[in-house]
Amino acid sequence: MSLSSRTQKARFTTGLLASAATALVLATAANADGHTAAFMDLEFDNTQNLNASELIGARVYASEADIANEPLAADGEKEWDDIGEIDEIVLSRSGDITSVIIGVGGFLGLGEKSVAVDLSQLTFVSDGEDADEYFIVVKASAAGVKDAPEYVSNVDTMAQSDRQMLTAPAIEREGYEPVQTEQLTSETLTGARVYGSNDEDIGEIDRLLLTDAGKIDRAVIDVGGFLGLGEKPVAVTMDELTIMQKDGDVRVYIDSTQEALEAQPAYEG
Repeated sequence: MSLSSRTQKARFTTGLLASAATALVLATAANADGHTAAFMDLEFDNTQNLNASELIGARVYASEADIANEPLAADGEKEWDDIGEIDEIVLSRSGDITSVIIGVGGFLGLGEKSVAVDLSQLTFVSDGEDADEYFIVVKASAAGVKDAPEYVSNVDTMAQSDRQMLTAPAIEREGYEPVQTEQLTSETLTGARVYGSNDEDIGEIDRLLLTDAGKIDRAVIDVGGFLGLGEKPVAVTMDELTIMQKDGDVRVYIDSTQEALEAQPAYEG
């Protein structure tokens, strides 16, 4: 092989190796881009952005008047009704926020129920110079809050359908008289102690759930726990309960033990 041929072959080999190296670099870069394409460089701006964790548990107020997104007047809050707090945020499969779920309770004598509100209906009213100081207000009347349809999640519906319904126990206690649900207010029932038929203290009524018509439908019992810790919420129908009253003292009975109730599906509302 002549010197010229060897030189040309060496140049061809060098060029081939260089092309291969270039292709490898490009392929590696493309592969890296493919692995990181789902991620973004985000700088959080608290004047424009909110973390979902900030909204969960936030209080929500209702006002019949138009709400301007401007600093709160000195007596502005007095015109608002504290209707409850945000319990959950619902997203679509495409990642859009469809609504927030507000636990409405202790308002106008209502037992607690969950209602869905479109995020666009919430107004963030400034309560100070900092961006994270605000009130969350929805334009609604007291009647609108009361008549709002109850939100029931799929999880709650499935859990209820999986439950084996209990029969209200026949109870006789000296000085106590049985009362119907309609004879009691939600304030009277909320917080009442719940007992098994053998007088075992099982828990307490944490909240009442209403139908769309405003009727008491179910009671959520906080079962077990100690000093408010470790309790398990279980929803039961009012037909499963026997309610007794004596001189204003209300006792609720259910035909179950604490262990049996703790084995029931947890209420997720």
